[in-house]
Amino acid sequence: MHAKEASERLGITQRMLRHYEKQGLMSVARAPNGYRHYSAADMRRAGRIRDFVATGFSTREIRAMSACLSDDGSGPCEGGIAKMHEKLAHIERLRADLDARRNAVLARLAAMQDGLAYPEESLQNLSLAADQAGRTELLQSGIGAAHHSSGA
Repeated sequence: MHAKEASERLGITQRMLRHYEKQGLMSVARAPNGYRHYSAADMRRAGRIRDFVATGFSTREIRAMSACLSDDGSGPCEGGIAKMHEKLAHIERLRADLDARRNAVLARLAAMQDGLAYPEESLQNLSLAADQAGRTELLQSGIGAAHHSSGA
């Protein structure tokens, strides 16, 4: 199939398909007229690339897991499981950082709403209050009990 139909089926742009090819993630056959022709295997590969991109992998990271993109092999792709664990650890670090920032904003907001000034020596107290505020909100939303018991 031609690039336009392939991109429509995959839900991505033709430009993104060309980007995958330019980054060395796939090699697409050309028709005699020079147009790209996507086979069923190309479509499956492009779909896997799209899914990896959607979950936060860069094209460089995906290229390192090229065995995970092909139809070859019957078991786990070479190095793919380790790369997925690395990505999960990275996401957890980002999440923890965002949670800490959110809690600090909540603490400052609470202090501002109470009309309190917060000198430098009370910053530690604000951090503790923010942590508690974040836990309270999570518990109220119904997702906190399991989240906090796991140490996340």
